[in-house]
Amino acid sequence: MRIACGGIQHETNTFATTPTTLADFERDSGCGPDFQGGETLVSLYRNTGTIHGGYLDAAAADSDIELLPLLCVRAQPAGRVTHDAYTTLRDLFLSRLGEVGAVDGVMLDLHGAMVSEDDEDAEGAFLAAVREVVGPTIPVFVTLDYHANITQKMADLADVIIGYDTYPHVDMRERGAEAVELLARTIRGEVQPVQAFRQLPLLTMPPMQCTLRQPMQELIEELHRLESEPGVLTATVAMGFPFADIHDAGGSVLVTTNGDESLAAEKVESFAERVWSLRDELQPKLVTIEETMRLSNERSDGLVIFADGSDNPGGGAPCDGTVALRALIDADFQGAVVGILCDSETVEQAHRAGVGADIEARIGGKTDNRHGEPVVTSAYVRTLGDGEFIHHGPMNRGLVGHFGRTAVLVVGGVEVVVAEHRKQLLDAEMLRSVGISPERKRLLVVKSAVHFRADLGPLAAAIYDADTPGIHRPDFAGFDYQHVRRPIYPLDSHATP
Repeated sequence: MRIACGGIQHETNTFATTPTTLADFERDSGCGPDFQGGETLVSLYRNTGTIHGGYLDAAAADSDIELLPLLCVRAQPAGRVTHDAYTTLRDLFLSRLGEVGAVDGVMLDLHGAMVSEDDEDAEGAFLAAVREVVGPTIPVFVTLDYHANITQKMADLADVIIGYDTYPHVDMRERGAEAVELLARTIRGEVQPVQAFRQLPLLTMPPMQCTLRQPMQELIEELHRLESEPGVLTATVAMGFPFADIHDAGGSVLVTTNGDESLAAEKVESFAERVWSLRDELQPKLVTIEETMRLSNERSDGLVIFADGSDNPGGGAPCDGTVALRALIDADFQGAVVGILCDSETVEQAHRAGVGADIEARIGGKTDNRHGEPVVTSAYVRTLGDGEFIHHGPMNRGLVGHFGRTAVLVVGGVEVVVAEHRKQLLDAEMLRSVGISPERKRLLVVKSAVHFRADLGPLAAAIYDADTPGIHRPDFAGFDYQHVRRPIYPLDSHATP
């Protein structure tokens, strides 16, 4: 059986002012300026903890499957995807899909929260375009991120949608394999998937969406029990991406059964009710950097992590916020690391000066006025690097990472890691590759909301969700929603499912 696969992945923060361009996809995809498919994608994703890594696993284990990787591109979360970027990539995928000839199925590796300049449901539009090429009878399966804002259009156009079960996303490889295995069974006629979809009037913020914490940990355990019930093929709970001000932002549930529409409808309704019952528990408690420094000074049992999710590049923030850095320097705090800040200007200055030099730096705060002002200070250049590393942690394991040239600057008792590209600090190797052992530090400020917990979390004695300003701040009071459907909780306390 011939299965075409590919996709476009982008998580769009509509509150971000920086658009996402074709150059961003070229920089972040790792498959060359021509967005190569075929063996380039096989080489890039084989034996990696990614969705496409899972696709390749399942295809290798089933001699009947001929996997046809057409296109797999991604860009760091930011503002809306430009018309040129979206249409160029869409048309490239569709062209390649047409060129490979008849296929028995299509596997799409999407995010689920992409917004283009032309369409707030960019994945729904992409699915519609794919359907025009393959027709209504070829099974189209979709894998989505845990933060997908799933629309009815997406659910209608896809035969089956399978989302990640974890946040941090450590099960991508497994979900990719699951999707291809189920697609193969469908093509063989062994099962007849019937999917039910239920959208909830519920927005939740990233910190409490974490599946390493309650209540999500228990909810995912319940989801797995649901999947083990007779007649149920797969189930997904998507918590949504709240920083997209679009009609369909928010949480949703999907249940897929083997040919039983009434069972799918029954199960999706009951599980949606369970998610709704947790709405108050899913609101985070935030801590200031000043309080975190005090708590750190009271401890003697190891690393404290300050999760600066408001400036999380993994959610579209600029990754150059300076509120925590400024406070640490002013307090003369000893043994802290702040990273990774995106500041190409300071990186260039440090590389020109060289290791061992003292520079008059202007660190961060250069993208907008929502994440703190630039920190003007003398800094010592401790190390310089090329930003190349391999993910060793549970997320994206085995995948090569790039964050451009780097510099480690020392200001008093604080080390600041600056890089040319925006990258969420989610793997300890990102620090070790620049000469920093995080387990030996007292306080680590991470530009991440949750993903860092997969690899850096076990090193920490305590973790605090940051009370800092920014376009990824986990507090609804700071956002002026104009387009999301209403009523919706917690913006509207009277919302009902």
